[in-house]
Amino acid sequence: MARTDEVETVENKEAKDALAQPPVIGPGYDFVSITDKIASIVQRGTPVGWYLGFAIPFILTMMLLFAIGYLFAVGIGAWGVDIPVAWGFAIANFVWWIGIGHAGTLISAILLLLHQKWRTSINRFAEAMTLFAVACAGLFPLLHMGRPWFFYWLLPYPNTMELWPQFRSPLVWDVFAVLTYFTVSLVFWYIGLIPDLATLRDRAKSKWAWRAYGFLSLGWRGSADHWHHYETAYLILAGLATPLVISVHTVVSFDFSVAIVPGWHSTIFPPYFVAGAIYSGFAMVLTLAIPIRKAFGLQDFITMRHLDNSAKILLATGLMVTYSYLSEAFFSWYSGNIFEAYVELNRIRGPYWKMYWILVICDVIAPQVFWFKRARNNIWTLFIISILVNVGMWTERYVIVVTSLHRDYMPSAWGMYSGSVWDYATIIGSIGLFLALMFLFVRLLPTISIAEMRTLVPGSKGSEAK
Repeated sequence: MARTDEVETVENKEAKDALAQPPVIGPGYDFVSITDKIASIVQRGTPVGWYLGFAIPFILTMMLLFAIGYLFAVGIGAWGVDIPVAWGFAIANFVWWIGIGHAGTLISAILLLLHQKWRTSINRFAEAMTLFAVACAGLFPLLHMGRPWFFYWLLPYPNTMELWPQFRSPLVWDVFAVLTYFTVSLVFWYIGLIPDLATLRDRAKSKWAWRAYGFLSLGWRGSADHWHHYETAYLILAGLATPLVISVHTVVSFDFSVAIVPGWHSTIFPPYFVAGAIYSGFAMVLTLAIPIRKAFGLQDFITMRHLDNSAKILLATGLMVTYSYLSEAFFSWYSGNIFEAYVELNRIRGPYWKMYWILVICDVIAPQVFWFKRARNNIWTLFIISILVNVGMWTERYVIVVTSLHRDYMPSAWGMYSGSVWDYATIIGSIGLFLALMFLFVRLLPTISIAEMRTLVPGSKGSEAK
């Protein structure tokens, strides 16, 4: 009898704990309603609002193509880069876009391995965000080469001149790191899509859609054997993708930290860049999740719990970035190196002081409102802060690149840099390309994983709130 009472007590405690947890999915949903809700976004007719929204990023993408064409005709001098600032917007944009891509891998891989069910509603478009951000990032190093049609010189391949890449150069490391990251992320994203592509195939209303989704779903029938192989492959890829979150941006930070330039030559850069990447990535997740849930009525799937958790991660990584800023300032003073100390003082009160204080306000001060639950539960506060963090993180990369280069060891080598109209056209155009790809993704593929959302239906396997 005592044993029975003990079991009942444990069961009651678990029930109370489950009720105390915020819901992962809104009430009243079953397998059919979840499938209908998510699949209808793709299968219904294209709304006029989608065309109006897509028109803006499409125009910006055309501006990007025009800016690239002008760059090919004139050369990278059109960007305003010169000696001593040979790196400008291009490298700052590259690091910024790579950082944005990190949140998708974190949400998909690491949170999957940690059995965090709340990731399910946001992992699909976060993974797509990763792919599109890495694609935008890859443009800038190629364009910065001046002759991007010779990009294959960075790849080790047998050739008659016996020329090989300099494997001791971090720029070559970037090629391998970014390509590996993109490849693993693409395969991980595609494997997660296969059950949903089969669902769209079975619900297709036209022959071309049935053929397209049928080809992409690789003959998926949902058998136990299919699910076994799917879950095994998904878990293995999650394990492979997890170290990439750390390794890729660590390699990107080596572009700076292995140099002897004051302001760059620091061992804090690898963890500093990784924390900053996750910081900016989750800011972009919030920036995208809030309009998507509103436009398609997904408030029951992307709940306030998801936004609240994302805001908490944003606050945590923001504190890590703040710690890195303080450590950087402390090291420059404690090292006794006059050049390192000067770079830090020059950032604070030199010609680029406005940029430095913009990043402090956006990256350090603004996210502190997330200490308060009321701020984390306010949609407009979340959206505005996420945009401010994205602006601040781009400004941080600009400050790192430009302020460390514009005043070298010798005053005779000092100079000033400011982006030209073509710099701004390129970065704004790349944002347009990113948003255009997101619009196409939302229109053609399930924004939320149908198969994974079904596991959250009460009574289904794996539906426990985590």
